[in-house]
Amino acid sequence: MSLFDPLHRIVESWLDPFKTPANLEPPLATSRFFWHYISQAKLPFLALLILGGAVALVEAALFYYVGRLVDILDAANQADGWAGLIGNSGLELVIMLVVVLGVRFIVTWLSATVEEQTVNLGFYNLVRWQAYAHVVRQNLAFFQNDFAGSIASKVWQSGGAVGDFMVALLQVVWFIAIYTLTTIVLVGQLDWRLAGAVILWVILFSGLAWYYVPRMRKRSAAGAEAASALTGRIVDGYSNIQTLKLFSVADEDDRFVRRGFDTYIAAMTKLARTLVGVRSAMGMLSGVAIAGIGALSVQLWTQGLITVGGVAFTLGLVLRLYNLLGRMMNQLNGLMRNYGTAQNSAELIGRPLGLIDVPNATELQVTAGAIDFKGVSFHYGKVAGIIDNLDLSIAAGERVGLIGRSGAGKSTIVNLLLRFYDLQGGRITIDGQDISQVTQASLRANIGLVTQDTSLLHRSLRANIVFGRPSASEEEMVSAAEMAEADEFIATLSDLRGRTGYDATVGERGVKLSGGQRQRVAIARVLLKNAPILVLDEATSALDSEVEAAIQSQLENLMTGKTVIAIAHRLSTIASMDRLVVLDQGRIVEMGTHAQLLKQGGHYASLWLRQSGGFLDLTDTAAQ
Repeated sequence: MSLFDPLHRIVESWLDPFKTPANLEPPLATSRFFWHYISQAKLPFLALLILGGAVALVEAALFYYVGRLVDILDAANQADGWAGLIGNSGLELVIMLVVVLGVRFIVTWLSATVEEQTVNLGFYNLVRWQAYAHVVRQNLAFFQNDFAGSIASKVWQSGGAVGDFMVALLQVVWFIAIYTLTTIVLVGQLDWRLAGAVILWVILFSGLAWYYVPRMRKRSAAGAEAASALTGRIVDGYSNIQTLKLFSVADEDDRFVRRGFDTYIAAMTKLARTLVGVRSAMGMLSGVAIAGIGALSVQLWTQGLITVGGVAFTLGLVLRLYNLLGRMMNQLNGLMRNYGTAQNSAELIGRPLGLIDVPNATELQVTAGAIDFKGVSFHYGKVAGIIDNLDLSIAAGERVGLIGRSGAGKSTIVNLLLRFYDLQGGRITIDGQDISQVTQASLRANIGLVTQDTSLLHRSLRANIVFGRPSASEEEMVSAAEMAEADEFIATLSDLRGRTGYDATVGERGVKLSGGQRQRVAIARVLLKNAPILVLDEATSALDSEVEAAIQSQLENLMTGKTVIAIAHRLSTIASMDRLVVLDQGRIVEMGTHAQLLKQGGHYASLWLRQSGGFLDLTDTAAQ
């Protein structure tokens, strides 16, 4: 255990990276986006400000001490040796030693400790965590309109961009500002003309910065956007690697990604040209300034106005200032890159949530499970289409099948029931409670959903099954897997790290499992959740007939006492429902039992006849 471990622990725990503020949503404006996070770490950044200034003062003092040491040696009698030096200037030499060995070490160590162990560990991840937590609560449309990889990239970059910007501002820009001001004061004590020359240099440098910085910021933001888009294209290809290989379109995907590279390189080329311009201008300005100040200090020495130590001190400070101003311009490049990256992230992370709970939203209380769609209209933001003035009442415990051609609005109805989108007209109630007035979490907690397109999390089988009910016991989890006919194949699974059975991971989106296996895991998850309302959207479409028959009996048990909405293109799987609702272009065109709809000879009868191969006697079937 190190002597400094207790201090390290204090500094490392100064900021809680998982702190949850009253409002997770950051503002869209970049400056306010910065302050939203920085205001949660005011004391650490104040410490960096103070320590950065202290480091700059100590460094300037070192050059002052060099000049003083030259003057002390010049005035001393060489034959007297150390005894003479200590006798004449001992206290000043001791102060120099204390500053060089003691004060310099302490302020440098403290500055590094706060930067690395508080800001880099705590603040960077605070921004990332809060950005993630806000974005993950966005509505479905938010994620459907962008690359997942691009979104993840912007969330991750936000922490580094805001953190690096502040560290560079306080540890470098502030350091250089203090050092520059100290340089002006110290050389001004030698001669006002030296101070004037340094001031003129700083003014010209500021003019260059004023000209170039806005251009750097604009082009950095464009580069950051292009980089995020390129990352999204790359991740999109990797996420759909099976499709790429299936259609042998690697060359076409290369061209798609290449276009992303072309856009990125074009954006970065403009930035690179700007950086070349600023560095060239800086080099010319600094060369003229160093030569001019050097010549001026020698001229003042020839006139006896400053000492040799003064010349050495001035040139040392000026050469260091040259390096620092060059570093500052490079840091301004970094600052603008980080500012541009943060601006790019802010435009995504700072978007208000597209779908939120109303103020004082209540918890949904499902006592029976009756569902009512009253005058429901939804057009995905368009003027018309999809769902128009839909009225549908589902009694508590009733099992209803939704039928219709692709695009008829079946899955949209399910999405509206789950409030993935807000209605454009009408209302939906569960046991008389308007779902727009209850919390989204409580609404979805009371609905179990198995979809046709089952995506699993890249986690263990256990984690995927208990996802909807984390408190479930091992026995309950295994029982759900058995009911879903998933236990046998789970027992045979293993992954590259040697984990087996329920501990084996399933790969991204469950790609290591077959479609039928993924479907059975999803059914097990819903069985375990045991919600009072059950939605089956092509729940058994990926299963072979034998497994489907085995699971159907379990689904029958699961549906007992629940309100059920089932969607299936394979009509035989839902023909036994209490009521079938036939949709066409967002409207209900037929409704009744299987036998009643066959007797009507309408849409349903036509679909049934087509699926049964045309060998069905509708009259006989209807009479059954």
